Amino acid sequence: MAVRWLCSLFGKPFDGGKRMDHGTQQQQHPAMIRLYEVQREVQSLGPQVCTFSGLKNEREYRRLERELTRLLLEVDQVDTEGRADLQGARKRAAQEVEGLLRYLEENATHPSRLAIEELSREAQRLVEQGVVEPQRAGGTAEISDELVDAVQELILRLTQVKTGGSVPLRKARYRALTRLCAVQDVIEGRTRQQTLPLSEDTHAAVQRINQVMVQVSGARSQLVALLMGLSGRDSCAHLSRVLTELLVELDALDVSGNAAVRNYRKQVVEEINGLLKHLDLEGEGDDTRRYDLAQNDSIRQIEAVRGRVGQLRGEVLRHCGVGDLFRPKPELQSLLTHLDQVDTARNPCIREARRRAVLEVQAVITFLDLREALICRQPGSNEPPQHRAVWIVLGSLSDLQAQVLCFNGKRADKSYILLEELLTKQLLALDAVDPQGDEMTKVARKQAVKFAQNILSYLDMKTDEWEY
Repeated sequence: MAVRWLCSLFGKPFDGGKRMDHGTQQQQHPAMIRLYEVQREVQSLGPQVCTFSGLKNEREYRRLERELTRLLLEVDQVDTEGRADLQGARKRAAQEVEGLLRYLEENATHPSRLAIEELSREAQRLVEQGVVEPQRAGGTAEISDELVDAVQELILRLTQVKTGGSVPLRKARYRALTRLCAVQDVIEGRTRQQTLPLSEDTHAAVQRINQVMVQVSGARSQLVALLMGLSGRDSCAHLSRVLTELLVELDALDVSGNAAVRNYRKQVVEEINGLLKHLDLEGEGDDTRRYDLAQNDSIRQIEAVRGRVGQLRGEVLRHCGVGDLFRPKPELQSLLTHLDQVDTARNPCIREARRRAVLEVQAVITFLDLREALICRQPGSNEPPQHRAVWIVLGSLSDLQAQVLCFNGKRADKSYILLEELLTKQLLALDAVDPQGDEMTKVARKQAVKFAQNILSYLDMKTDEWEY
C-alpha cells in the first residue's frame, strides 16, 4: 500500500520513505519529521495488514492492531502549532492509519472469512470424531466411505466461498483447502491400500519393519490431527524428524537376498514418504501465487479452453437459428482431452475450475447429440403414443437448452426464473407419461428425465457466481 499523504506538501514525487539527510532534517519542522517517521512505520505495517488472513482472536491480529493504534495515538499527539500545512499532514497520516485499522478489522470479520472458519471447525469436528479420538483411545480408526464423502463435501463448500478478490480472504480459503485436501489424501490413501505385515519368521528384519508399521499408523493419525489443528503440543517439524528417522532406520536394515521382505520394506517407505509430503504446510499460502490463481498456468489453460468453447457454442446456436446443424464434435472432444491433461497440482480450486469447464463442453456436446437425434428421427406409424410423448418433451427440452446455453444472467433475473419454471414443467410432463409396460418408453423417459435434470444443474452452475 503506497503512502501519499505527504506528497502535496512539497509539490514533488513521494520519496518512497527514504531517510532524510541531516541537512533536510534541520530545515523541516519537528512535527513534520515525526510524521515522516510514522509514515515509514505505516509503510512497514501495510503489507502485513494487507496479507493478514486470520481472525480477531489471533495473536498476530492483536499485534497489528496494537501497533496501528499506537501510531494513531502518536499522530494525534503531534503538535501542529496551528499551522495549516502540518494540520493537513497530520490529518492525512491519521486517515492512512485508520484505513489500515479498518481494512484489518473488515477482513477478520468478513462474512466469507467467518464462513471459512465455520467450515474449518466443522472439518475439525468430523476428523476428530472419525480419526483422532479412536487413535487416542488406543484403537485404530476405521475410515468409512461416509467420512471420505463428508470431507469431499466440505472441500467443495470451501471452494464455493466468495472472496471478492480480497487477498486475505483468498489466502484464508487456500490455507483451509490445502490442509483439508491433505487430510483427504491421507485418509483416502489409507482406504486405497493397506500394507499387510509379514510373519516375523520370514526374516530377521521383519520384526523391526512391523514395529515401524505400527509407528507409521500412529503417525498418520497424528498428521491428520496436526493438519486440522487438533494437536496442541506437537509440530509438523517434530513429526517430520520422527518419520525421517524411521526412513533412515529402514534403509539401514539388511534385507538382501529376500525379495518379499525387500518389497515389504519398500511399501513401508512409500507410506512414510506419502506422509512426509504433507508436512511442509507450515508456510503454505504465504506465496501469493498459491492462492491468486488468475496468473496460474493451469487456470490459463482452462480459460483458453472455455474461450474456445464459447466461440463454438455461439457458432452452434447461430446455425441452429437458421435451421442448420454445425457439428464441431471432434474439436469439442479434443478440448475434453486437453482438459483431462491439465495439471491441477491437487489444488481444489483448479480441480473445480476444470470440472466446470468439462461440464461446459459436455453441455454443447449433449445439445448437438439431441439435435441430431431429433433431425434423424423417423417415427413409424405404429409408434406408441406414450413414446411419441417423450420425444415431444425432448424437442421442447432441446429448445430450452439452447436458451440455457446462451443465458448469461443471474438467478434474480426474470429470464432465469422463467427457464427454471419451463424446465420443471417438462419434468412434470415426463412424470405424467405412462409407459404402459413398454420398455422402450421406460428407457426413453428415464433418459429424458436425466437430460432435463442436467440442464437444470447446468443452469444452476452458470448462475452460482463461483470464483477461483
